[in-house]
Amino acid sequence: MMNRSALVAEQPHPEMLPNRPARWRAWLRPGAMSAPIVILLLVMLVYPVGQLLLLSVHNGTGFTLVEYKRLFASSVYVDVLLITLKVSLWTTFFSVLTGYPIAYLISSLTRERKNRLLFWVLLSFWTSFLVRTFAWVVLLGRNGVINQVLMGLGIIDRPMNLLYNFSAVVVGMVHALMPLAVLTMLSVMENIDRRLPSAAATLGARPGTVFWKVYFPLSLPGVAAGALMVFVTAIGFFITPTLLGGRHQTMITQLIIDQVMQALNWGFAGAISVLLLAVVLIVFLIYDRLVGLSTMAGGSSARGPKHGGGFGRKLGDVILTVLGNATDLVIGLLPKRRKRAAEGASLTLRVVVILLLVFLSAPAFLMIPLSFDSASGLAWPPHGFSLQWYRQITESPLWMQAITRSMLVGIGTGILSMLIGTPAAFLLVRGGMKGKAAMLAFVLAPIVVPRMIIAVGVFYFFAKIGLIGSSYGLVLAHTVVAVPYVVITMMAVLRNYDTRLDLAAQSMGARPWATLRRVTFPILGAGLMSSFLFAFATSFDELTIALFSSGGLSTTLPKQFWDEITMQISPVIAAVSTCLFAFIAVLIWVADRLRRRSLAS
Repeated sequence: MMNRSALVAEQPHPEMLPNRPARWRAWLRPGAMSAPIVILLLVMLVYPVGQLLLLSVHNGTGFTLVEYKRLFASSVYVDVLLITLKVSLWTTFFSVLTGYPIAYLISSLTRERKNRLLFWVLLSFWTSFLVRTFAWVVLLGRNGVINQVLMGLGIIDRPMNLLYNFSAVVVGMVHALMPLAVLTMLSVMENIDRRLPSAAATLGARPGTVFWKVYFPLSLPGVAAGALMVFVTAIGFFITPTLLGGRHQTMITQLIIDQVMQALNWGFAGAISVLLLAVVLIVFLIYDRLVGLSTMAGGSSARGPKHGGGFGRKLGDVILTVLGNATDLVIGLLPKRRKRAAEGASLTLRVVVILLLVFLSAPAFLMIPLSFDSASGLAWPPHGFSLQWYRQITESPLWMQAITRSMLVGIGTGILSMLIGTPAAFLLVRGGMKGKAAMLAFVLAPIVVPRMIIAVGVFYFFAKIGLIGSSYGLVLAHTVVAVPYVVITMMAVLRNYDTRLDLAAQSMGARPWATLRRVTFPILGAGLMSSFLFAFATSFDELTIALFSSGGLSTTLPKQFWDEITMQISPVIAAVSTCLFAFIAVLIWVADRLRRRSLAS
């Protein structure tokens, strides 16, 4: 019989035993914070998109590749893909090229002057794609503003064909997506240490060399992130190509719409979606390999030039040196004194930025005088003054029901996105969990997957569970595309939050929940409200999902706008555009005030 001392000796010391409750709490808290967004994306993104893609290889009886054979059997679909890539690449190039000076100037200004310029970028960013595209229809039409002005000046004697061609599509898409490039690049440029270019200048480097050899390489992660966001958005566009392009500018998303809405061929729509998604994923994988996905949320690049080859670095250095010398040569042609030359270059930059901001804002402002036109057609210049088109909106049951439904769906989406996205932002910024990069990539998945694929997948899923035409279904679907913006916004707010305030409260005996309720959330209230407004604006302007899932006569405002604009060109659309423009301007102003209050607290 074993004695008691031997038994005691075999027992492990209490300090050596794993603290199971502590381990469970360590896993339970991150799990509870991430569960809402994970469940939402699994149910409303992964499953519907997976079902759509499965239809491309399964026809109900078994595995088949017949849809892919059909896809590549005809050169028509390959040509459409090439046109889509061509339009997207040119849009990306011009959006980044024209957006860079705006982001550069805004990042270098004081806070007050920065906010003034940023307001116009945000106003253009959140103004409906439909409003901006319709404005270009009015600008470029045969009886539009540009043709009327040129004929009035005697430059031309008959209207030019400015619409329904490649140039019109690229101009419209650059106008729509340049603000996205600016905001993405700005998030990186604001974190660049301005003392580095100053140090190079004090060591004798000339202004052009300082910019190209010091500042520009530091801004490249932002350029790459902006180019990626613009390209992914452009490749899934259908509004601008449909309204401004002809049959030779058909993009791949338009084929998906035709296959679902007209041919009811889900399998072929799934095959086209697979092709589109494959292109996007390849681009994202290259981007993640070179830069890192963290830059999309305003973080620093996880990878740097060290991953590039020696020849690539040398070639890049030679190109930047040539650009720097060329810039210095141009500056040298200005007044001889360096100070005056620098001031002249700064003035040139400001003039260029002002012209670009006019390009962003003028088309939407054009709708205002047209909405008060007493004539029945959209002709320039307007004839007389009348409020009849606004009265027609208020007296129309279709328009008022669409406005009411969009408001309710937007409010529901904003609340749900904030409730789901805020815990995920806390977890990504403050949590000690492993695999944050994978979690961030999953949260950003609705941005990675083209909106058209999400819309068609959700439509197929809702058709099976009876949610077509349901406002609850629209709230869920809109939350999927809005919640990444809430997470990104709250991550930026939390990075600027002084955590010592929480520690001070806890040192005074406050429990974690009491600290959140009495200290953290009151201080972050402005940021929370700002994220709500961004989610609301995203839902309020969402057309792609509503195009499939709104259903019936009680549709959303963007869907009603789309139906009206595709059937007829009427001043009513100008009146609706003006109302939307004013509404978004108020939202941006409120969000900016809340953001300032959050930074000041």
